[in-house]
Amino acid sequence: MSTPEFPVWIERTLGHKPKDVALFTRAMTHGSLDAPNYERLEFLGDRVLGLLMAEWLFELFPDEPEGKLSRRLNALVTRETCAEIGRQIGIVSYMRLGKQARDDGAAQSDNVLGDVVEALIGALYIEAGQDAARAFIRKAWSTIVKTQNTAPKHPKSALQEWAAANNRRPPVYEITDRSGPHHSPRFTVKVSIGTLAEASATGTSKQEAETAAARALLEQLG
Repeated sequence: MSTPEFPVWIERTLGHKPKDVALFTRAMTHGSLDAPNYERLEFLGDRVLGLLMAEWLFELFPDEPEGKLSRRLNALVTRETCAEIGRQIGIVSYMRLGKQARDDGAAQSDNVLGDVVEALIGALYIEAGQDAARAFIRKAWSTIVKTQNTAPKHPKSALQEWAAANNRRPPVYEITDRSGPHHSPRFTVKVSIGTLAEASATGTSKQEAETAAARALLEQLG
């Protein structure tokens, strides 16, 4: 990480000039390094993101019931969405990873990228407060939120409903493979509806793999 460039990137990206650069450096530091890492900041940032996103959706969609707002919120704060935001703002260039983690592809892991984004939100909240965190979230997530015309349905819920509507057995999920090191695992999950159809997908977490498998099976079922 280039020390002179990093504070400039933080100010440009988060809209806040860092006073304690070490706080933001910690937000970018993976546990594979022998240094203070992002885990506690990610814990905080996850809650800040959830609250401020819920507040925003409450304002944007005044006529929607709780169920639809929850589906919107759940889609917007997933690891995959946070990782997408991370790639857009260029965090990969500034992440601090141990050699093995980098060699294992942790810099492209949705889990790691999503955690770093949430850690940055946590650091921003600590140093600049709720208004600064809100401004960053609304800027970074703006395109995704405003193109979400209808409240999205989680693929697993949609598949469950398809099975019920078509008088089929509920979907069954099975982990068929787990590979990779502890800090960058890969899960392969198979989902099936009786003997009718099945699909498999891989992800960096069990939940991510199950979601991808459900989405693949829905596409297959047409």
